[in-house]
Amino acid sequence: MREQILSIIEKNSRIGVKELAVILGAEEIDIANELKAMEEEGIICGYHTMIDWEKTSIEKVTALIEVRITPQRGQGYDHIAERIYKYSEVNSVYLISGGYDLLVTLEGKSLKDVSAFVSDKLSTLEGVLSTATHFILKKYKDHGTILTRKYEDTREKVTP
Repeated sequence: MREQILSIIEKNSRIGVKELAVILGAEEIDIANELKAMEEEGIICGYHTMIDWEKTSIEKVTALIEVRITPQRGQGYDHIAERIYKYSEVNSVYLISGGYDLLVTLEGKSLKDVSAFVSDKLSTLEGVLSTATHFILKKYKDHGTILTRKYEDTREKVTP
């Protein structure tokens, strides 16, 4: 039942216990207890709302920063990752494979703000060897949700 609950709430965190119980054919108390247990175990870490910021008047820039680091003896990548994720600008930090070690996502009010964060705070951390910044220009799909409408050709067809 856990996997089913997790699959449903991952797509819709606003779904109520009553509706979950109906969908899964279970008792509300059993669903409520399972959710509480998964929260206490750290399986469910939070509930989030996805916002398409382009449709608001709020200026926001999102960047993906690749970070190459020297892992510290006895601590690996965890110590530097922890130092990075403690910054309020940072949304997420992932250990990745490939040419870089960490992928950091962050938000700022402008390209200049993000660039300043990377050069003044991130690049200066002990153990950081290099960074590569990629700005998100447009989101087409995020967390499984399509954010753009399919392009439809509205031109009139011309036939010979």
